[in-house]
Amino acid sequence: MARFELKLPKMGESVAEATITNWLKEVGDKIEADEAVLEIATDKVDSEVPSEVSGILVEQLFGKDDLVQVGQTIAIIETEGGDAPAATPAVEAAAPAEAVEIEKTIEAVKEEVAAPQDFSGSEKFLSPLVKNIAKEEGVSLAELDNIQGSGKDARVTKDDILKYIEDRKAGVVQAPKVVEQAPKAVVETPKAAVETAKAPEPVVQKSQQAVPVSVNGGDEIIEMDRMRKLISGYMVASVQTSAHVQSFIEVDVTNIVKWRDKVKTAFEKREGEKLTFTPIMMEAVAKALKDFPGMNISVDGEYIIKKKNINLGMAAALPNGNLIVPVIKNADQLNLVGMAKAVNDLGNRAKAGKLKPDDTQGGTYTVTNVGTFGSVFGTPIINQPQVGILALGAIRKVPAVIETPEGDFIGIRQKMFLSHSYDHRVVDGALGGSFVKRVAEYLEAFDIDRDF
Repeated sequence: MARFELKLPKMGESVAEATITNWLKEVGDKIEADEAVLEIATDKVDSEVPSEVSGILVEQLFGKDDLVQVGQTIAIIETEGGDAPAATPAVEAAAPAEAVEIEKTIEAVKEEVAAPQDFSGSEKFLSPLVKNIAKEEGVSLAELDNIQGSGKDARVTKDDILKYIEDRKAGVVQAPKVVEQAPKAVVETPKAAVETAKAPEPVVQKSQQAVPVSVNGGDEIIEMDRMRKLISGYMVASVQTSAHVQSFIEVDVTNIVKWRDKVKTAFEKREGEKLTFTPIMMEAVAKALKDFPGMNISVDGEYIIKKKNINLGMAAALPNGNLIVPVIKNADQLNLVGMAKAVNDLGNRAKAGKLKPDDTQGGTYTVTNVGTFGSVFGTPIINQPQVGILALGAIRKVPAVIETPEGDFIGIRQKMFLSHSYDHRVVDGALGGSFVKRVAEYLEAFDIDRDF
């Protein structure tokens, strides 16, 4: 017999941890190679962890809702013969000892905290590890909500809360410093540090008590699933963070509609991919972002981060009604064929629940197609920490004035609205309006004779 250590696999270069949501196998169950053992969740994507070997599950080192770091051993599988390298005695002994130590720590926290903190009212996603540290150190819910997280979507990480506790012990009780999240080239002077420490605590709007909802006997009460709770938190946080402003522009896409109708059959036959309007729109957005790099930024406290790569997020509705935003990496480097393949691949895998955690990371600007559901235009909420999001409205046949050298006349044209939401903290109307106008210009100048 050999003991195989099942570790949390690397899920993408920007994903460092995941939460266990469900064990699919229990201790004593037989497992086949490549069979899923447990389900995990990152900030936005749920996935399964398969076993690399066949054997018997003899130990689960973490429980449901525990936070696990990439590379950590999460289970022990006993194999027959030499299917897996035998763990060294030191490793075998370390796992139980570590588990006992964790149990002791949890028990100590339970004894020290007479009235356990309830963090269910927080609008932030708080990992079990952060909650345990907060309880152990007596960090209140209000303090947690004021900590500026450095994780994905301002999520509070282990390092963030430990730094806050260190600052609090040193007498700096105000909101945690954000300078550590700034680019490494920026060094805070002692004078600036003193000013930061003495600065008045920012005014934070406290969450108001929810208005009581009356329920009668015919109403159905349904608890939000994990993803819906996360989306809810992200949307509220974005509105509270960014000063949302919208610009709208109508675009004549008659040439694009005619061109697609003309080539879509040949495109699918040659490339094996369906040609939708989305990759054409994404191509125009990527070009406009190169022209206006001020839209391809993010905000970190009082710092603006100019992004080197153009990574386009494409908001997609899931079959269960939830929303996810897979990302097309280096979108400006793709031709129309490459863009179509990327859009179709991410869209299909999103619907099938096959996205990997890294597929939703690193976006610098987002596009959402509200026209899919018949909406003429919309006012989308910015995907933090980005500063802009573009909504594509439905394409409609409308009467329009057509200018010609012989004079003006009324004709039928294919038109759509572009709705641009941007963060007025760092993007003014001139930039926000010029950007969406440039997207419109690229679409209206589409060459109806171009090849794909």
